[in-house]
Amino acid sequence: MAAEMKDGGSQMGYMHGEQCLLLDDEDRVVGHDSKLNCHLTEHKSFRIPHRAFSVFLFNQNNEMLLQRRAAEKITFPLVWTNTTCSHPLWGLEVDETVEEEVLGVRRAAQRKLGHELGIPAQQLPLDGFTFLGKIHYKAPSDEKFGEHEIDYMLFCKQEVDLFPNEEEVCQVQYVDQKQLRELLQEADRGQCTVSPWFRLIADNLLESWWSKLLDGTLDQEIMSSDGLKEIRKFDLGNIDPATGRRPLA
Repeated sequence: MAAEMKDGGSQMGYMHGEQCLLLDDEDRVVGHDSKLNCHLTEHKSFRIPHRAFSVFLFNQNNEMLLQRRAAEKITFPLVWTNTTCSHPLWGLEVDETVEEEVLGVRRAAQRKLGHELGIPAQQLPLDGFTFLGKIHYKAPSDEKFGEHEIDYMLFCKQEVDLFPNEEEVCQVQYVDQKQLRELLQEADRGQCTVSPWFRLIADNLLESWWSKLLDGTLDQEIMSSDGLKEIRKFDLGNIDPATGRRPLA
């Protein structure tokens, strides 16, 4: 039986009830389907990507907040990952499909940080999310479920209060760059598991952005970048589900 949520839902209830945005390879919305169908590897909706986001939240010491997903999660249970990662949804009263200024994704990020980590919305102003670009990747969770996403990457530097939802998150930890490298090395040795999207970003993009955050040049990098509209496409072949390693295509 699916675990009951504190807010009255359940993990499988969310999978059936929430509607993800289906996309073409250029990130144009072409429809919507249940979260369940979008993550069933044998379903037709898995053949095309859906929209997602990954938030990387930093405190004033420039440490990044990680979470370990709860055992109750349908996909990627008990894996370490970035602060939060989820989906903007179709059909909500507060529209998460708005394209301008990545507003729909920002709204979804604010909502999900509240749901998973209990962070009050007033501590997460929408203009506090810095959009850093998109990746397109595909990864299995197990023999039945997987991810096929165009993932929007958001940075946020803010002191926040944490009240984790234990049915979503079983552990949280702030880490510096050295501690993150050690965690990834532990994953390489099979001592823990890291989500594939987080590993892709950590191996290919995160360190450079984090270093610019540390030296105060991240905003300048974004203003001069032509890559925000680009979708970085990762090799959609085999992936090590334990380490998340995959090269850029």
